[in-house]
Amino acid sequence: MNKLVVLDVVGLTPRLLEHMPRLRAIADRGFQARLDPILPAVTCSVQATLLTGETPAGHGIVGNGWYFRDLGEVLLWRQHNALVGGEKIWQAARKRHPGYTVANICWWYAMGADVDWTVTPRPVYHADGRKDPDCYTDPPELHDDLTQALGTFPLFSYWGPGAGMASSKWICAAAQRVMAAHDPDLTLVYVPHLDYDLQRYGPSDPRAAAAAAALDTVLEPLLRAAADRDATVVVLSEYGITDVNRPVDVNRALRAEGLLRVHTQEGMEYLDPWTSRAFAVADHQIAHVYVRDPADLPRVEKVLRALPGVAEIRHGLDHERSGDLVLVAEPDSWFTYYYWLDDDRAPDFARLVDIHRKPGYDPAELFFDPAGPAAAKRRAGIALARKKLGMRYLMSVVGLDAGARAVRGSHGRLPDEAADSPVLLCSKPGGPARIAATDVKALLLELAGSPR
Repeated sequence: MNKLVVLDVVGLTPRLLEHMPRLRAIADRGFQARLDPILPAVTCSVQATLLTGETPAGHGIVGNGWYFRDLGEVLLWRQHNALVGGEKIWQAARKRHPGYTVANICWWYAMGADVDWTVTPRPVYHADGRKDPDCYTDPPELHDDLTQALGTFPLFSYWGPGAGMASSKWICAAAQRVMAAHDPDLTLVYVPHLDYDLQRYGPSDPRAAAAAAALDTVLEPLLRAAADRDATVVVLSEYGITDVNRPVDVNRALRAEGLLRVHTQEGMEYLDPWTSRAFAVADHQIAHVYVRDPADLPRVEKVLRALPGVAEIRHGLDHERSGDLVLVAEPDSWFTYYYWLDDDRAPDFARLVDIHRKPGYDPAELFFDPAGPAAAKRRAGIALARKKLGMRYLMSVVGLDAGARAVRGSHGRLPDEAADSPVLLCSKPGGPARIAATDVKALLLELAGSPR
């Protein structure tokens, strides 16, 4: 068996690769391929496809979250690997090589996966409502080893207004440490840094190129460690991020037509999925629209086709978790989760970094409130002071109109141009010039020395 290190460098495209000489050197030694993603081109869906070779119709990961009809709740960013259907790459490898070992360093749906070493972000949720940075590991003793060597996992640089390089540095260092101590046959490493500034500023902004160049430098020790083990290195991305300037409030359009309902508590409005005739789970440039009564489908579709920014409407993704309708945004557009019509009625979590309570993805969490960033930073400072004193606090820093004011990059639709497509780089020559995401599993098995 050949050692294999697979780096998921989120958002990597040929356009950004121009600023990353260390990654280009991998392709120079081996090959570079255009990677054709699946719809939706979002993290959880594409990662599941890369590891199983299935589309969402097969593995069931129809987005970064969906409406759980049996629970009556919208849930995003779940972590249990049992949600992913299909045979994973390591399960296929073990059929031929029972002792095949795997380390998963922060790829999604890591918890409960039948791999040998797992590291994944997992905050401490205190009983009084406080949240502290941390990670989950298996085996458990790996947690203390990594924390003592590298410090606590930097959760607040992994997502939120402070998201930046520190989390990617920690993840890369953790991967190096696991590789050195345990020598896995397959090491999966998720590197999120490019996701941040590309969503904040768009790929055309000079700050995107600067982020790519900075990450290339950070990756060097991990690439060297892989080379020292004589491992084959594969670098790939899930999607390319493109420039956007138009948020699409799909839930507000449904509410205006009397199709979406809310319930109110303490003056705050909450999405009511139990009584709504239709509502959307927004996920970047994709939105799953759940329609309670099939008789309403023509009416809902008519409303949505008239909505500026909607490029395409599909009738589901051939899986029970999918919306009855799936919206694809125009190239310059993306979908908000907003459903309130008056900001004074917005729920308190709307102003927080709160990925688990919002019924849709919210890129506004990457910014201090653009309407008053200085005031937002002061509120953050007060909240941190309360946190250090062991007091409860609210990190109320997210703006309610940040989508219109600030977000300049998004993804989810299939790419229109090769320069904005995800890529696959490999240190071993002889690969294809173009590869479908559904074929990556087979390629990795072949590179590992265990072809199907």
